[in-house]
Amino acid sequence: MTSLTQRIAERAAAAGPSAVAVALYDYENALGFLHEADRWFHAASLIKAPLLLAVYKLAEEGRLRLDDTLHVRNRFRSLTGKIFRVDANRDGDGEVHRRRGRSMRVRELARAMIVRSSNLATNLLLDYVGLEEAQRVLEQAQLEGIELRRGVEDTAAFEQGINNRVTASGLLRCFRLLCQDGFVRAETREQMIEVLCAQEFNGMIPAHLPHHTRVAHKTGEISTVCHDAGIVFLPKRKPYVLAILTEWPAHIERRQGCVAEISRAVYDHVIGGGAA
Repeated sequence: MTSLTQRIAERAAAAGPSAVAVALYDYENALGFLHEADRWFHAASLIKAPLLLAVYKLAEEGRLRLDDTLHVRNRFRSLTGKIFRVDANRDGDGEVHRRRGRSMRVRELARAMIVRSSNLATNLLLDYVGLEEAQRVLEQAQLEGIELRRGVEDTAAFEQGINNRVTASGLLRCFRLLCQDGFVRAETREQMIEVLCAQEFNGMIPAHLPHHTRVAHKTGEISTVCHDAGIVFLPKRKPYVLAILTEWPAHIERRQGCVAEISRAVYDHVIGGGAA
């Protein structure tokens, strides 16, 4: 039987990424698989999943309320001290920009951050929570392999090499916290899963899976990386958690197809009961 490592290598060779990392845990078969899972990648919008965890954990602790209202503005201070704004033309969601000058609830911003990957919502939440407080939550969760260092579109910080970074193993741990008791309560986990299942960008992990599949996930893509990570729910079995991170030469397009093919290879492996 072809190993999962071979299947991943075959799909990567056909598409042309410069790096691929995969981390998998299947709760049905207690099956774990890691491929280059400790390699660091630019996080792109995948960093929004750990931030969602931080927001909901702080709400559970009573440090904020999900129904707190925030003034919607588009003016942020870079880690370098400069002022920057989120470009509406580069944002995945226009609704938050249209609400400028008005108010939105924390839960609305969290949903926009995940479902339509709103950069403006992300920065508003990170400003409200505080970078150090969000980092504290991720440290408390023991999420080695995830570095939240700045807001999105902070070009001045980017030019100084200050970036959000992730590994496949770090993201695997992050999403596993939503599948098991311990870090957050069951009700909180269910709320986060509902938000992640409403994700509107479904061209990667869910793309080649059966129609009855439910996926709670977050994507991330810029010119040189293309990622997806989340939880795959199938009928009559326990879920599996999957993180697929890829890095690319900037000129290559159709990168999502490679992630979708790797996701299908993982599905075939898991359903077939393949060995780790």
